[in-house]
Amino acid sequence: MLGRANYIALVGGGRQPKFPQNKVIIWDDAKQKAVITLEFRSPVNRVCLSRSRIIVVLYNSVHIYAFSSPPEKLSVFETANNPFGLCCLGSKIVAFPGRTPGQVQLVEIGTGNVSIIPAHATPLRAMEMSPDGEILATASETGTLVRTFSTGNCARTGELRRGVDQALVFSIAISPNSKLLAVTSDKSTLHIFDLPHSRSPSRSESPAGRSLRGLNGSLNPESTDEGNKKKWGLLGKIPLMPRVFSDIYSFASAHFETDDNPKVGLGNGEVTPIPGIPGGRPRKGVLGWIDDNTILVVGAGRDGRWEKFILGESDDGKRRCIRQGWKRYLGS
Repeated sequence: MLGRANYIALVGGGRQPKFPQNKVIIWDDAKQKAVITLEFRSPVNRVCLSRSRIIVVLYNSVHIYAFSSPPEKLSVFETANNPFGLCCLGSKIVAFPGRTPGQVQLVEIGTGNVSIIPAHATPLRAMEMSPDGEILATASETGTLVRTFSTGNCARTGELRRGVDQALVFSIAISPNSKLLAVTSDKSTLHIFDLPHSRSPSRSESPAGRSLRGLNGSLNPESTDEGNKKKWGLLGKIPLMPRVFSDIYSFASAHFETDDNPKVGLGNGEVTPIPGIPGGRPRKGVLGWIDDNTILVVGAGRDGRWEKFILGESDDGKRRCIRQGWKRYLGS
């Protein structure tokens, strides 16, 4: 959807799709009709809209159009395999995987200039751009690290450790003020980090009721607060120690529900893949910031639900993340 405008990009998917999976339908809700139709030779994985551009992401390419009637194709970029349709569209820059797995291409919308960021050694799994367009965050299939880069000079600005064990990163989201980063994975844990380029929030910047006392919820027993970015204290200062001891860890985390959906396949107890969905399974752990201290975690599937988490300060002065509520919107 284009911001709060009346244009919506539609692509067919699911078990009984209304539209073909290889077509993009731009729907004008004010006129109640389709105003633009784009057709491709392969299924569409994602569409991004701005007031001047239509970005269509396929498995091995990204197509950029001028948002006009009829739309004008401006450029096509080849990419590495991109089954998750990774793409971030800012006001001046669009980012998507490069030709080599683990790389990111940054394209300036105005000039078409391309920059390459060698972000990871393994294929990309998740990507997000800050609301101000200055920071790009990426995670690979390994899932242990989230790396942040400046979109201005492509320099790495930070490396955030989600954990030590390999995991599938579900989603990355950056707060509206571009100071906090959230990440979810198949470990059923929501992690909150300070973005490396941001200064630590002061008490005066916090909303009323920042203290966790009095909120409609209790401290999640799974919630943690490392207090310091360096989790291991003095161990992180000892020379030649493994980097895991000196990495930046989340200042707060909390458990979220993922629900055990049946495995995708053709054997006993397994279900057939859902067309138009990467991996053939409903998405889990999708993140969305409501404001700078409130975040939603949304999951689809037979037990589809959203969960609301709030950042606040406990009595000991540490920042924590608590689940304030949840609601099941699918299923019984």
